[in-house]
Amino acid sequence: MTVKAILDAKGRNVVTIGPDRRLAEAAQLLSERGIGAVVVTEPDGRIAGILSERDIVRVIGRDGADMLEQPVSAVMTAKVRRCHEQNTVNEVMQIMTEGRFRHLPVEENGKIAGIISIGDVVKKRIEEVEREAEDIRSYIATA
Repeated sequence: MTVKAILDAKGRNVVTIGPDRRLAEAAQLLSERGIGAVVVTEPDGRIAGILSERDIVRVIGRDGADMLEQPVSAVMTAKVRRCHEQNTVNEVMQIMTEGRFRHLPVEENGKIAGIISIGDVVKKRIEEVEREAEDIRSYIATA
């Protein structure tokens, strides 16, 4: 199972925000869309960073609510790990586990092509395991 299969099933829509927007705007966007992270993009579509709910909570807890007036670029993670459509579910699980993050942008040709969450990855992995178990049950039943 590949990242492409996940994106084909869930869609390729990605919520993005510019690096110069206020942190308060990003928090509102996350809340309105019911998502845990937003990809920060340059006007040409290149990935500039990623901003998660955790990032916002951490900075407010450390520096206070005045941080909500700061630009997203002041808080975002600029060194973003990315994956590609040909990456497998197992490869992506390893990247997410090692990096301890829950969202991974998908990049193709230098531009954002989608985003996958740990929930997307776990769901696909469970589907694989269930399919394998059913295949084994069918094999045993016909043997």
